[in-house]
Amino acid sequence: MSQTMTGGCLCGAVRFTAAPANHEVGACHCSMCRKWTAGPFLVLDCADTMKIEDTSNLGVYRSSEWAERCFCKKCGTPLFYRLIEKNMHFVSAEAFDDRADYALTTQVFIDEKPAYYDFANKTHNMTGADVFAAFAPPQAGQG
Repeated sequence: MSQTMTGGCLCGAVRFTAAPANHEVGACHCSMCRKWTAGPFLVLDCADTMKIEDTSNLGVYRSSEWAERCFCKKCGTPLFYRLIEKNMHFVSAEAFDDRADYALTTQVFIDEKPAYYDFANKTHNMTGADVFAAFAPPQAGQG
């Protein structure tokens, strides 16, 4: 297991600990993530290690039958995307207090990435169909 790290939202109302599997950042270009974060959502895979100190300011938006997007109710910071059935958390890379040694390694929903931006890094790229095949429960839609 990876080292537990601390993090939180912009205003500090939501604080958490999580143990990312590694410091490999993934970028999601799906239309929902881009609308939610005003750009690609950059995340670390924290599996089921996410622990929120006080959930009273944690907002939860159920974006599909199988996924939730969680944010601070006070300042609006997008914090993580959760696959409900698998209890997998993809936590905003920028929400962690220590962001040393990150490497952008993966881009998902590459087929939905707008033409107006590109990352220079060489990454593993997955289309939306690839992502659903790898992570979605049977007969799930986009989330």
